[in-house]
Amino acid sequence: MRRRELGALALTGVAGAAVAQTGGSFHDSGLIGQLEGPTIVTDEARRPRQFKEAPMLAEQVRAGRLPPVDQRLPQDVMVVQPLRSVGKYGGTWRRGFIGPGDSENGNRIMSADKPLFFDASGTELQPCLARGYEVSDDGRRTTVFLRRGQKWSDGSPHTADDWLFYFNDIYANRDLVPSPAPELASNGKPGRIVKVDEHTIAFEFDDPYFLFPQMLAGDTLIGGGNTRQQSQGQSYGIYAPANYLKAFLPKYTPMEQLTAQARAAGFGNWVEHFKYRSDWRLNRDLPTLSAWRMVQPINTQLWVLERNPYYYAVDTEGQQLPYIDRVQMSLAENPEVINLRAIAGEYDYQERFIDLGKLPVIIENQQRSRYKVHLDPGFNGADSVLFPTITYKEDAEIGDLLAKVDFRRALALGIDRDQLNEAFWLGLGTPGSVVPDDNLPENPGPEWRQKWSTLDIPQANRLLDGIGLQRKDREGFRLRRDNGQRLRIEIAVGQTLSPTWPQQAEMIAQHWRQIGIATDVKVMERSLWYTRAYTDQHQIALWTNNGTESLYLYPRYTLPVDPIGAVISNVYSHWYASNGARGEAPTDPKLLRAYELMRSASGQRQEERNQTAKEVWKIAVDEQWGIGLVGLSPAFMGVRVVSEKLENVPARTGISQHCRTPWGARPDQWYFKS
Repeated sequence: MRRRELGALALTGVAGAAVAQTGGSFHDSGLIGQLEGPTIVTDEARRPRQFKEAPMLAEQVRAGRLPPVDQRLPQDVMVVQPLRSVGKYGGTWRRGFIGPGDSENGNRIMSADKPLFFDASGTELQPCLARGYEVSDDGRRTTVFLRRGQKWSDGSPHTADDWLFYFNDIYANRDLVPSPAPELASNGKPGRIVKVDEHTIAFEFDDPYFLFPQMLAGDTLIGGGNTRQQSQGQSYGIYAPANYLKAFLPKYTPMEQLTAQARAAGFGNWVEHFKYRSDWRLNRDLPTLSAWRMVQPINTQLWVLERNPYYYAVDTEGQQLPYIDRVQMSLAENPEVINLRAIAGEYDYQERFIDLGKLPVIIENQQRSRYKVHLDPGFNGADSVLFPTITYKEDAEIGDLLAKVDFRRALALGIDRDQLNEAFWLGLGTPGSVVPDDNLPENPGPEWRQKWSTLDIPQANRLLDGIGLQRKDREGFRLRRDNGQRLRIEIAVGQTLSPTWPQQAEMIAQHWRQIGIATDVKVMERSLWYTRAYTDQHQIALWTNNGTESLYLYPRYTLPVDPIGAVISNVYSHWYASNGARGEAPTDPKLLRAYELMRSASGQRQEERNQTAKEVWKIAVDEQWGIGLVGLSPAFMGVRVVSEKLENVPARTGISQHCRTPWGARPDQWYFKS
């Protein structure tokens, strides 16, 4: 309670005595503004007739190294009306990252490569890389209209052929994409891609697929180009730079030559070499369509992006975006260092890794370090979730227990979420299950917030006794059923998004002592955590379910459906994604029913899809595939530390996964004032 009082007092210093009176409510703090963002101008009459460019590019034009700006921009240029004022060029956006495993830090900044995007509310589709789309009346055909005259960052044309190239030569190659993307199928039936003309692509499906445009806009396996190419070493995406990448595929280059190229570059085979060449984080030669291009890779002390001279957007006065010249991410040892540097004023805009528990200190240092604090509450039910791996096989006894619903329910009932909330959320989060905010149309009902998600030690003990774990040792810990030794469960924590995840896990381990479960907490580097997660090697993984507030756009933390994002079951997700061709078939009728509902949703219109989502959530909570802890707060990238010099930053921005924080705030229209 003392920590909560300190938080309330710190907030009071900013927003007034009302915070103290309410116990420190986020919404009374004065730190939460209205959702807002710049406007995409679609009225042709408002399209600028003359264009301008950054001084650093103008110098290159004068030197003959670049064509003039009007020759670099597409005919169908995107026009952005800045949030508050037209900006000026220059400056470096300083930011932090925690190493080669922190890919998402940059992926999000590069999100201008997404075919479509969402408005500031995160609910309405708007143009992005593509200028528009249309869906046929029967839902079986979605047509995407590309920007005519658009160019990659190397000046080569971006056309429908880049989309065909990806689909036919990368996606169809099982050496590069072992399991198909479930988003490219309707009701389990794979779709097709058709070139209408140089700047028009059509996606055709045997069954209705009204959800498909949202899939192109969401953080899905088809929701982008280069930033999806390096997804966990598998080449997902929806388009790729054909002119550049063709040379590294056996279809276009003899295998002997490819092998020699790979070995000369230090790789064992052509597949490894191709994955490097198509990885925007590591290969600075890979063309991009984003606002910035990488000039210094992620595996260095400074990960640096520099403006793309061929970026397809301008402001309302015809100035080519982005305004900011460079993005410079400096390496930090861990999230704690990120927080210390942010508090010291060393970053211009940082929301990733910022610890909600440090909010009083962050607020206290605003004036000294010349930054502002913004809070962006999320709509996902759990900032922290325990994910039991239901197909864990490294220890048969542990695997059998994790697969039992009563064991998972007992673990859920043995957690004191209120204590977690006080200790790590300043008492301002919402304890409960994994379901999204009660006000969202996919929420199954308020009673599902508490289902199996409140502290009930007597019931937890009854469930554990009922599955054969009655025997205990002298210290009260339960014994294994196979050899009589003490039963030990391991929680795997990645050194990643939340600085307090290790401490949260240790507190849960103390809670579980009360129900006789001995627990080990294993903290590991993010890349290793991922590797083990995707091979079902974790017993229980601690992560978040951010993104599930829009179930169909990011279902991986509700059901095992995503072949690169499984924390519940990797083998089941491959089975689902491949329509039974790979992986392992589940036998649990509840999971099979949830799969059936998910497959049916793609062909449903929105109101019916919402009802289907409610049924999926009910099953997921009842089965406790994810054990929710505390959520509905700014804890997951919702505490923003923003330099006083940075302009056009929204008072509040969406932090849903599909909003791709910080891109949802449109950093291409930010600028530094003098």
